[in-house]
Amino acid sequence: MPDVDIEAVLAEMTLDEKLAQLGGVWVTSLVKDDRFDLDAARRHLAHGIGHVTRIGASTGLLPGESAALMNEIQRFAVEETRLGIPVVVHEESTGGYCARGATVFPQAIGLASTWDEALVRDVADAIRRQLLAVGARHTLAPVLDIARDPRWGRVEETYGEDPYLAGRIGTSYVVGIQGALRDGVVATGKHFLGYGLPEGGMNHAPVQLGPRELREVYAEPFAAAIRDGGLASVMNSYSSVDGIPCAGDASILDDLLREELGFDGLVVADYFSVSLLMTHHHVAGDRGEAAALALRAGM
Repeated sequence: MPDVDIEAVLAEMTLDEKLAQLGGVWVTSLVKDDRFDLDAARRHLAHGIGHVTRIGASTGLLPGESAALMNEIQRFAVEETRLGIPVVVHEESTGGYCARGATVFPQAIGLASTWDEALVRDVADAIRRQLLAVGARHTLAPVLDIARDPRWGRVEETYGEDPYLAGRIGTSYVVGIQGALRDGVVATGKHFLGYGLPEGGMNHAPVQLGPRELREVYAEPFAAAIRDGGLASVMNSYSSVDGIPCAGDASILDDLLREELGFDGLVVADYFSVSLLMTHHHVAGDRGEAAALALRAGM
């Protein structure tokens, strides 16, 4: 692929095209009976799109069929939109690529219990190769949350309660998934920050943490993956920390993540983060205000 002058492309983009690149579309909106729907693509991808979500996990397709569908979507994005910008297809892979026919590995809590960094790196490398085979270049893993409340329903996705172990195992996973990155898959550390300690163990519930524990315990696995693994993407937490929702909090997504931890990659929204600023946290009056709040916070 020839080198692309990003600044020149940005200068040519319309506002609609820029907004489209900030968003994503569920693959189910682009298919009918698990087949590519050209009319639907013309409706949803008129200005292009940033991400297409979870072809493998949202359809009943086997890997070969999933790759063929991805190729059709990419072909439309490149040949049928004005600027021809390819899409990013992302998948889930905490315990292996989440799709029919893919290898199922132990969940993260099981991988962490091995205390075997090389093994976890090999597992992630195998997942990387399966993701590349279907055209997925971004995965929503690993979960770097620290789990201290067993009532929380996502404990099995974590590497456990110890920030040092989670940082070492998480870094191994990142290195295995990303490889040299140009030939790898972008890893996404999630959920920034404190998501594993919600009040009452209830998902999305508020998190009450002081600044020292927030950094020394809950941010430490992210710091390790950034520092030692070159983590390229981070996803926000749905929760609020000390009363401020992470999805709209520049002190979390900018000051702490970028300035203190030195992260220079892409901050991506968990699926409903922006709309939840309006419907759950009630800090935005409408979708536009919620989007502006998230963008200004560093999303």
